[in-house]
Amino acid sequence: MKVFCGRANPVTGSVEWQEEDEQYDYHQEIARSSYADMLHDKDRNIKYYQGIRAAVSRVKDRGQKALVLDIGTGTGLLSMMAVTAGADFCYAVEVFKPMADAAVKIVEKNGFSDKIKVINKHSTEVTVGLDGDMPCRANILITELFDTELIGEGALPSYEHAHRHLVQENCEAVPHRATVYAQLVESKKMWSWNKLFPIRVQTKRGEQIIVPPSELERCPGAPSVCDIQLNQVSPTDFTVLSHVLPMFSVDFSKQVSSSAACHSRQFDPVASGQAQVVLSWWDIEMDPEGKIKCTMAPFWAHTDPLELQWRDHWMQCVYFLPQEEPVTQGSAVCLVAHHDDYCVWYSLQRTSPEENGRVHALRPVCDCQAHLLWNRPRFGEINDQERTDQYVQALRTVLKPDSVCLCVSDGSLLCMMVHHLGAEQVFTIESSAASHRLMKKIFKANHLEDKINVVEKRPELLTSADLEGKKHALDFRENKEAEPHPLWEYPCRSLSEPQQILTFDFQQPVPPQLLHAEGSIKLRRRTVAGTHTASRPCTSSAPWWTPECRWAALRQSAMSWSSIPALEMSPWISRSQMPWAMSTDPHLLRNKVAREAPGSQWCDFLGRKVKAPLFSGPGLASGCRDLFLCIFALLAPCSWCGGQHGLLAEFGA
Repeated sequence: MKVFCGRANPVTGSVEWQEEDEQYDYHQEIARSSYADMLHDKDRNIKYYQGIRAAVSRVKDRGQKALVLDIGTGTGLLSMMAVTAGADFCYAVEVFKPMADAAVKIVEKNGFSDKIKVINKHSTEVTVGLDGDMPCRANILITELFDTELIGEGALPSYEHAHRHLVQENCEAVPHRATVYAQLVESKKMWSWNKLFPIRVQTKRGEQIIVPPSELERCPGAPSVCDIQLNQVSPTDFTVLSHVLPMFSVDFSKQVSSSAACHSRQFDPVASGQAQVVLSWWDIEMDPEGKIKCTMAPFWAHTDPLELQWRDHWMQCVYFLPQEEPVTQGSAVCLVAHHDDYCVWYSLQRTSPEENGRVHALRPVCDCQAHLLWNRPRFGEINDQERTDQYVQALRTVLKPDSVCLCVSDGSLLCMMVHHLGAEQVFTIESSAASHRLMKKIFKANHLEDKINVVEKRPELLTSADLEGKKHALDFRENKEAEPHPLWEYPCRSLSEPQQILTFDFQQPVPPQLLHAEGSIKLRRRTVAGTHTASRPCTSSAPWWTPECRWAALRQSAMSWSSIPALEMSPWISRSQMPWAMSTDPHLLRNKVAREAPGSQWCDFLGRKVKAPLFSGPGLASGCRDLFLCIFALLAPCSWCGGQHGLLAEFGA
């Protein structure tokens, strides 16, 4: 079995797919996945067990054997719950071989091998019959095939096939039902993740405005969902235009269809404004009566905000309307939810689709290329006027009238800023044909197609001939993130002041040898490690980079992820200093808390991916010409388990 695995390109910052064979060590892929987060989701686990126990009881009450089919078993947890609840036998289906192998070992170690059969196949390949994988159809269907969008992992086709071929008619299903909810809002901040705004550059000649091409303004954007932690979005960042609307439900105990469909809800807007964004989430009911419910609702829509479960494997959805539309309070409009077998998208219509006969069944498709090259946080970066002002201020300190500048960032507008600031000549590298085409459109819209020289090459292949024999006076590279999730979604409390660890001078050659530094960080106080309040943005003991402070300005600046060995501590911090060690090679930072830290214990269950925010920016405070990078470390208790998993490293100037 061959699998595609994501790899971050260190040059462009983009994620590229690489095919791995059967001999590949998948431990890191599993560590980067959401398995650990799911296994530690207490609310999810309790509700699933309650639903499974109730389903087994209903089958037993009918005098039948409880035969369970668990699709997407993963580690086998839900199958073991079923046997514990009294199921007679369970067929656990898992297509990913490393996880299927792990499930076999876990089931055996827990003493359930005689009642659980792990089947390493896709559920659509499972056979029923005397010589099949299952001797007969199951009467209880258990699945956890859901992502933040509910159907994005192929839940509908899997359920459709299972009901036709693998389970009995009118079987019990856990979960029994799912309902998708939506709320229409106006939000300049979220809209900036989807559209390119005019960018203002203050120069000696006055204000220059970089305008987006009309093609970008008309483009409906990318059809993919933007999944975020809505609980960490400040209520001041959006205006509610509608009540929470139940859009559609899926009954998993009956035959499910994966065919495209649409569901409309007419409503009267609660306020006037620009309809731009649809916030969406879902809940699942584990039983037919709806008494056992697991909800993804954000705090303002939750029945009991104090009982919110922080989770990262299921979040909330942000959908962007194809174009912003004005709505008037009290004047009825229709919100339409469309879906196919894997995706959901929304449109706003003045009348019900049933009345006007217009249903946009096809998914919106980006035709401007920008949404294919820039992810949502990247749009947010480019539209951040404060960030633009900081770059402009820094560039002024190094630019001269005769400067020849080279920009080595794909899809960056820095080259346009440098031109407006008076550079004699500007070169920009676009390593792909797609980014080249996009930038030419932006240059043309701003009448700069003859002012900026585009070199379609990878930076490491650049030669002096590409620069027309000129010596470039200034190299600059805008930060690029490797993955899209910004740190503001992950609440925590700082336990130390920032501490300088390593310094790099970008005017010097990259050192070929490994760099190493070590020391200790003084903790602010002895405290209980890492609880958080999920019902509102984290503000207590807020460090300077939290959403309320610096992070709001920098947003996604140079966000990249480091895989760090997971280090756990006692829930009580009982010492005043924490040892640390850090090593770097020229292209990779490897951070870890010192293994010999007193009282430390290394996790070995699945591994954990630790997120390190990397902020980058030019030297602003001192006004000096030298651009340098300092790495700061900030120890923080993990909001997931309370342990100290590593150093939060920050790039700043």
